[in-house]
Amino acid sequence: MTDRTTTLTAEDLEKELAAYLSEKTKTEVGPADDVFASGLVSSMFAMQLVVHLESTYDVAIIGPELKIDNFRTAQVMAALVLRLSDEAGDA
Repeated sequence: MTDRTTTLTAEDLEKELAAYLSEKTKTEVGPADDVFASGLVSSMFAMQLVVHLESTYDVAIIGPELKIDNFRTAQVMAALVLRLSDEAGDA
């Protein structure tokens, strides 16, 4: 687990990720907005999200975690990052 992730709260992560999504889509995105259902991004964008989360928060998203439902909203992505960070810290 990185020092950066341990200092971030779920709310901080949600805000960061919503800002990232807003920047990439050129549209205001809130923490609970489903970017796939709204048509703002395609499933191809999900791979960019995986790379962004892994490189920014030093987590590995593999196997069963690689499903579109884990990337629909900033809230869901923040929860995923925190969970994976906790699991990495426990390992």
